[in-house]
Formats: sequence, structure tokens, C-alpha cells
Amino acid sequence: MPPLIQQLTLHLPDHQVITDDLRRLAYGTDASFYRLIPQVVAVIESENDARAVLTAARQNRTPVTFRAAGTSLSGQAISDGVLALIGEGFATFELADDASQVRVGPGMVGGEVNRRLAPHGRKIGPDPASIGAAKIGGIAANNASGMCCGTAQNSYRTLAGLRVMLADGSLLDTEDPASIAAFKASHAALLGELDRLGRETRANAALAERIRHKFRIKNTTGYSLNALVDFEDPIDILAHLMIGSEGTLGFMTRITYQTVVEDPFKASALVFFPDIRSACEAVIRLKPQPAHLAVSAVELLDRPALHSVENKPGLPAIIRELGEDAAALLIEVRAGSADALQDKIAAVHAAIAGISTVEPIAFSTDPATCDMYWKVRKGTFPAVGAMRRTGTTVLIEDVAFPVPALADATLDLQALLRHHGYHEAIIFGHALEGNLHFVFTQDFGDPAEIDRYARFMDDVCKLVVEKYDGSLKAEHGTGRNMAPFVEMEWGKEAADLMRRIKTLFDPEGLLNPGVIINDNAHAHLENLKPMPTAEDIVDRCIECGFCEPLCPSHRLTLSPRQRITSVRELARRAAAGEHPGSMGEDYAYMGLDTCAGCGLCSTACPVGIDTGDLTRRLRGRRLGDAARAVHAWTGEHFGAFSGAARLGLKVGHAVSGVLGDGLMKRLSGGAWRDRMPLPGRAPAERRVAGDPVVYFPTCGGRIFGPSEPGEQQLGDVVQEVLVRAGYAPILPEGFEQLCCGQMLASKGMAEAAEDMSNTLEAALMKASDNGRIPVVMDASACSARMQKHLAGRLKLYDFHEFAHDALLPRLRLTRQPGPVALHVNCSVKRSGADAKLRTLLAACVEQIVEPDGVTCCGFGGDRGFVVPELNRHALRHLDAGLHEKAPAGCACGVSTNRTCEIGLTAETGVNYRSVAYLLEACSRPADSIGC
Repeated sequence: MPPLIQQLTLHLPDHQVITDDLRRLAYGTDASFYRLIPQVVAVIESENDARAVLTAARQNRTPVTFRAAGTSLSGQAISDGVLALIGEGFATFELADDASQVRVGPGMVGGEVNRRLAPHGRKIGPDPASIGAAKIGGIAANNASGMCCGTAQNSYRTLAGLRVMLADGSLLDTEDPASIAAFKASHAALLGELDRLGRETRANAALAERIRHKFRIKNTTGYSLNALVDFEDPIDILAHLMIGSEGTLGFMTRITYQTVVEDPFKASALVFFPDIRSACEAVIRLKPQPAHLAVSAVELLDRPALHSVENKPGLPAIIRELGEDAAALLIEVRAGSADALQDKIAAVHAAIAGISTVEPIAFSTDPATCDMYWKVRKGTFPAVGAMRRTGTTVLIEDVAFPVPALADATLDLQALLRHHGYHEAIIFGHALEGNLHFVFTQDFGDPAEIDRYARFMDDVCKLVVEKYDGSLKAEHGTGRNMAPFVEMEWGKEAADLMRRIKTLFDPEGLLNPGVIINDNAHAHLENLKPMPTAEDIVDRCIECGFCEPLCPSHRLTLSPRQRITSVRELARRAAAGEHPGSMGEDYAYMGLDTCAGCGLCSTACPVGIDTGDLTRRLRGRRLGDAARAVHAWTGEHFGAFSGAARLGLKVGHAVSGVLGDGLMKRLSGGAWRDRMPLPGRAPAERRVAGDPVVYFPTCGGRIFGPSEPGEQQLGDVVQEVLVRAGYAPILPEGFEQLCCGQMLASKGMAEAAEDMSNTLEAALMKASDNGRIPVVMDASACSARMQKHLAGRLKLYDFHEFAHDALLPRLRLTRQPGPVALHVNCSVKRSGADAKLRTLLAACVEQIVEPDGVTCCGFGGDRGFVVPELNRHALRHLDAGLHEKAPAGCACGVSTNRTCEIGLTAETGVNYRSVAYLLEACSRPADSIGC
């Protein structure tokens, strides 16, 4: 064992020291187009862990990079030394009583921070497009901004305090007087040098003005030198130098933000102009509006950007008829009241008056319309990514120009892209700040293409710096991508000042070397990430990492991004005739066995990839002839299989009654779960008068009965509610032999699963009189599969959808006090039917509890039995979340999928059942109400 890893294992638990080839590759990838493979990935959960990593790195002279979410675009979150992965121990949140400040750890996702601030009408200032996945550590370390925050509300401007660990392991808490006093005593030389650098810089009139000028527009190239002119106290200078330092000066273990107001009233307008110059003239007029009339965001889209999204549903038809020189501005105004909002809308009209537009300006306050506009704007980047040639990557560069020069600069940039053959490129950006993004595709597998990229970047740098004195990196951070050009942008005097700062904080050069400060003129052309062709269903992946917060196996084994990265490398090895090595063996468990296949990743993916489809395909390829034969028999004899499964449950309970659940769990490898359900049974048809409705009891409810003795079977409960609402349920003929095929589909048996779906379809069509009668199913995953399979040929409802649409108007409900725990499973989230489920639940109960930090439950059909650790990992925050929101406990839990409910019950001890049980209880006569 290498000394470095040996030393790390002395201080960190084994599971926090990752050395296998598969995960080192997986974590060696961030959202940029660079790759470095770390020697070791060290998961840090505390400041003591971070100090141990720094000590080991220093003693072994190995570089260390601190990584949060890995959504950075410039290569600053990768390492060929120690990759210190910020763990959940740093996902801390503390809100001031008046919500004016929030103290958060670097492991908190920015979107989660805002979700917790929303009830107080507040948010953090930075609003990067990646905020749903990016973590506070990266947001602060990159000084990330976004569409609305501009230069006034970024991390630098809204910093209230921080706690930072330096390269020597020492800590400074700028909000703790005792910590400041101790630091002044222990690091007097460092603070003295910062004081001297600040005084020298402020005394150098030309340099000080240069720094102020550079930060009047967005700028993340190099260090935050404005700290030297904005502050005199060396503690303040140090704190603000950390912002935007990309982990090269220290590790921020906690950041305190001044929160900003989240205005409740919003309006957006998509305004089309005949040309770029007209659009930019409008921006120039909107920029100087007084604060009480200021717009919140102005997004510029050039004609190619509009082309990339012009066929999106809901957009005005005029977008497809615009001339080739046209452009658009997406303008948003926000206010604290409806009257103030109208004042701002009027101010926009007044400011733009006289500038030619294709159509009159029309603001919308409809949330759906505004959301559609912004989704379209955000969809421009992935639209290019989705259309790129296989084997290429999609790049998004990030520059800023003085706003008065924005029109000329945009036209020059368009010409430059055409000159270098990037005809697919689009330009969009935060025009109010002069910040442009340009997106294009690039092949890094061809030396000639790399040379083209190098020549293009040289010309871009000359254009931005020499012609317009702009920013080479406005908000994405310097990283490796722009490090060779820092001196070109800033000049030698300022660049030398940055080198002095780096040496002062990191004299051994071990903190994220090569990032920000890099004298290698070709560094931006080295360590380029290969993007080999692998599988058609995932080749469009841009490895952004937006999927990761939703994935139940993330940080247990692999995330969707990491699965795709791994499959690409395995495909590259296969194409090159190389042996897959341990990576292939490890992928079987980490990539396939522990993938829940839930598809939530697709809801966050900019190009809509469902990594579960990849998993199912690869599982199918792994199946041998014997396994295929068994699965095929199961599909053809599903009634017999169901009977055997129920018998197995009966035997299991008998054995458990003798040996106890604990021993039974150990003997079964964890497959036997706490509060394992009793055997189910098929319901008997209720022959009553009423409006006909076809009810198909899914196999999950037929095999797995209730978790508590004496409870009704799910099929009986659903029928009771239907009858009570005046419906006459019809059970499909031979329903006990039928299944939608989801079980076989999850194992990669696509054709056999489709056969099962076809058989079920025939039975449903017959029972429903060829679709005349509505059909209801009682498991969301099965309903979703059949809704997709039937594709409009038959109206099929998941039970909660039918209950919302058809049963609520007919039932007299008595609301229970609760609290009732709600789990919205993946199928409901993906279908967008979660609002109906919440409305249904709110009609039944007064207090609903939805714990934080829970996405998919990880049960994944049979995964909760086969790899129960996936279910436990996915629900690791559930129990604490329930107790936080309902300290006295929940009366019961509800969901809409039987297997999900099994895992939820096992992990919490709360009896989770179908929402049908709650609806039945609340619609009983008043004297027999109960959860």
C-alpha cells in the first residue's frame, strides 16, 4: 500500500478512502472537458478529516483538490493527487432568526438552501444555472453568479463571514473573535504580508483603478484582487480572497451569506428584435434604471440560439419566421407588490420606446408562461449538446464585455466562430452584465481539431482582451481552461500580485496546482477528456452532473454521470482491445446491481437521458441462457410465480416467528426486511350497481399484503372506495395471471416484458369495451409503464389520479389531524402527477409531512430485496426528517407503490400504505374514522 494511502487509512474510516480504479475514474470527471485520475479519493466529513488529508498530502508531497459537486466547467474540480470529496458532514444549515443571514456548509446544494429560505421570502444571491446540483463550496470557490445576481449579489458581495482551513491545517473563523485573536497570534506574518499587499495596491493608483475597472463587469479570471482595494483589515482581505480562489488558497468549511429578498411578484417578456444591435441598444437603456425600477434579468439570444429552440411547444409562431439577423431579449422584472411590478413593466416600455422590435413588447405574469420562457432559455445549451456528432463534446465558454460595446462584441464573436468553422455555435448570455456564453461542439480525439480549437481560443482571447478589455471568464471560474491567459488579461503587474498571493497561502504549491496560476502556455490543451462512442442512448451525455442529487445510489456506488463515464471508458478499452480489468468486474455491482432504474436522473438531465435505460440494456446483455429461460417462464406462468412468491412469504414468516427477524435478515443477506409484509391475495370482484370502471390490481398488491395483521388487502380497499363513490369496479378476466412486464423490463428482458404488456393490454381493452370505460391501476410504476405502452389508445389512470379527478367530487371526507408522512415516488414525479397526489392528501389530512433530502426510495422493484443497502442509503435521511417535522411521530405514511411502501416501512418503522387506505378511512361514516 502506498505511504499516502496508508497514512490516510490511519485517520479515515476505510469506506472514506477510495482506491479502486472504477471510482477513481468516475470522480476524475467533472463537468469540464478535462480529466485527471486521482491517486485516491478521500471523503471528508469533518474538519478533522480535512486536516488529516492536508497533513498526509503535505508529508507525501502530493497535490490535493477539494471537490463539492463537480459541476465546474473549467477543470478546477479534478486532481491527479488526492481528491478530497466533501461529504454530507459538511451539509450544514443554520438560519438567523430574521432570515437575514444563513450559515451553510460547503456540502449543501445551493437549490436546497434556497428551498429552505423560500418560506421566509429570501434566497442566496448567487443563482448559477447549475444551482440544483452545485454545492455551496463550489459556488463560493468559483464566485459563481447567474442570470439575476449580476455583480451586486454574488458570493463576494454577499459574504457575511466564513470559516476556512489553510494549507497548514490551521483554522480561521471570521465570525468568532477568539478565533481571530488566535489566528492573529499564530499567523502574524501572513496577515502582515496581506496588510502590506493591500496598502501597496491601494497606493498604486493605476493598479487600483485597473482592479476596480475589471470588477465593474463580471470577472472570475484570476484571484479576487478587489479584496485588496475594497478592504483594509487583513482578516477581511483574507476572507474575500478565498471567494473565487477555486480551492487554491484554502478550504472553506463554512460560509455565511447575507440573504437577499425573493420578490413574490414576477413578470417576463420574450422580446424579438430585427438585429443584435437593436437588442443590445435596449440592454444599454435598461442597465441604468434606478433601483426601484430596475429589471431583474435580461437574457440575450442570438438567431442561432433561437433556431435551436424554435420548435419547443408553447413558443410564439413568430420565432420561426424571424430573419437571420434577428435576436431576442428575455426580460424579467420582480417586485414586492403587484403595483410595483406594473411600475417596473411601464419603466421597461419607456426605456425601450423608439427601438425597433418585431412585435410589441408583451409581459406575462402567468407562472406557466414565464416558466416556459425560462426553460426555453436554459434549453439552448442542451439543444446544441443533443445535436452534436457522437464522439464530440459540447463546450460552453464564458466571457464578458463592457455593456456599451456588447453589440459590436457579439457580432465580432459570431464572425470569429464562423471563421473557425463552428457553424453550429450559438450565443446567449446575461446581457445586463455584458456576459456572453457561446456554445459549440468540439472533437478532442483528432489532433487537427485540437489545433483548430487552440487557434480559435487564441483569437477569442485577443478579441476579448485586446479589443474590448473584457473578462475571459465572467462566472465559470478560471480553472485550467483559462489559467494560461490570466497574465494576458490582467497584465504582468497584477498577475505577479496573484502569484505572490498564491505563494503566501500555499508555499509548497499543493492546493489544486495548475488552477488559476499556471505558467504552462498549453495547459488548456492538455489532459483533455475523451468522449468515445459507447451506447446510443447515453452518447449525448455532457457529464454536467445535474442528475446526481436525485440519484439514490449517488455516494453509495455510482451516480448516473459516473455510470456513463465508466461505460465510455469500458467501451474505449473494448475498442482498443484492452482488458476491462477490475473496472469491468466492479461495474457489475456498482453500475448495474445498485442502479434503481428510477429515471429521476432524466428529469434533471439537460438532454433528457434516463440512465436506467442504459442499466436495463446492460443487465439484459449479462443474462445467460439459463437466467433468460427462468425469466421467460416467469412471464409465461405469472400466476404460478405469484403463488410461489406468496408461499415464500408465508414460509418466511413462519421461520421468522421461530428464529426472529434479526437472524432471518442475516440468513437472507438482508432480503428479509423489518416488518416484512404478509402474503397478499387476489381480490374478489364486487358486483354492484354504478358507473363502470375497470380496476386492475397490480401484482405488487397481489403478492405483498399489508404489513400489519388484520389490515385489509389493497385490492379490497380500492374496490371499497370505488363502490362508495358510486362506481362498479370490473376486474379484467384472468387478472391473476397478468402483469404489466415491469419486473422483466427492469432485468433487461425487454421483449418478454413487452409481450406481458401486450397481453395485459388485450385484457384491459376487452374489459373496458375497447377503451370506452376508464381503467384504474393501483401502483404508480405499473401505471406509468402502461400509460406509455398504450400511448393514448386507452384512458388509464393511476389510482391517485382517478381519485383526484373522479372520486373527490363524489366522496364526503372527514379530514384527520395527522401528521401523515408522504412519499412521492419516482413514477409520480416523472409523470408530473405529484400535484394531484398532494391535493388528494390535503383533502384527507390537515398536517402532511414531506421530509427533506429524500428523492427515490431506492427500492427499485426488487432492488430493495437484492441489494437492500441501496434502499437504506436512499432513505438514510428519512427517519431524522420525519422526526424533525413531526417530533411526536406520524400516524401513518402514504405512497402509491407497494414495493416502495415496503422499504419505507422497513427503514422508518412507520406503516406506509397506499393513499387508497387513507381515502377509505376518511370517507367512512364519522364514527369509524381512523388512519
